Amino acid sequence: RPAERASAPAGTGGSKINISPQQNRIRAEKVDAIAARVPEAIRAKGELVVGFSGDGAPPLSFLADDDRTIIGVETDIAHLVADVLGLRAKEEVTSWENLFLSVKSGRYDVAFNNVTVTEERKDIYDFATYRVDQLAWQTARNSPITSIRQPSDIAGRRVAVNSGTNQEKILVDWDAQNQKAGLKPAQIQNYQKYVDALLALKSGRIEAYFGPNPSLAYQDAVGGDTRIVGTVSGAGPDLQGLIAAMTKKDNGLVEPLNAAINELIGNGRYGEVLKRWNLGNEAISESRVNPPGLPRQPAK
Repeated sequence: RPAERASAPAGTGGSKINISPQQNRIRAEKVDAIAARVPEAIRAKGELVVGFSGDGAPPLSFLADDDRTIIGVETDIAHLVADVLGLRAKEEVTSWENLFLSVKSGRYDVAFNNVTVTEERKDIYDFATYRVDQLAWQTARNSPITSIRQPSDIAGRRVAVNSGTNQEKILVDWDAQNQKAGLKPAQIQNYQKYVDALLALKSGRIEAYFGPNPSLAYQDAVGGDTRIVGTVSGAGPDLQGLIAAMTKKDNGLVEPLNAAINELIGNGRYGEVLKRWNLGNEAISESRVNPPGLPRQPAK
């Protein structure tokens, strides 16, 4: 899914995250046995053409403070994978919609761009997973709320969410479950901009905000005055959503991508990158090829 712009101006007291064009990225060594499995056409050109969306939000893929260089956890992982494959990562930035068309046409070898695995997408693309798809509950750092894990945790509380989002659907469902169980209804407030919800959170007008985990984790790191108190699968209660590298179906690249990601998980570089961007809670223990994805949507 396209990244929601839930980032906000940095506050004080948080950790320092490097958003300059000089990233000093964590790098990895080529693994010959994995590199040898890359399709010959890609090996011959010596580069892996990687697509990113230009409308991303921190800490996924976004522009550095020079407004030109694309940085973030997605770019870091893409460069690490290219290292293992013995290739140079060639970055291409485009719109979310064109990202899919460019991978489908073969113009881009792969996309690392917060793409969730779905059953419909698997008809056209192959996937190698590298993060879990998480939504998160955020509170002010000094809030007495220490955990939100299930519907009953929000009964009677003042909570907020962005209108028209997947998390709004989940939140409304939680509230309906609570009311059916005889619990107090939540006081739900809707916001179009995260910065407004953040101000409401800090002032105490709301007790918790429900949004995309990466953006909220980034704000926790740079602001220092909020914290995440629980996460929920972005796919809803019945399936853990997964974010994956996306490549054209049956082009021979997904298996070496998968092997490279597992190599990086094993040697610790993957974990270092997630920690760098405060996304340790989205780590996977093993990359999988084409796992069960979000179910097909019924025809309208």
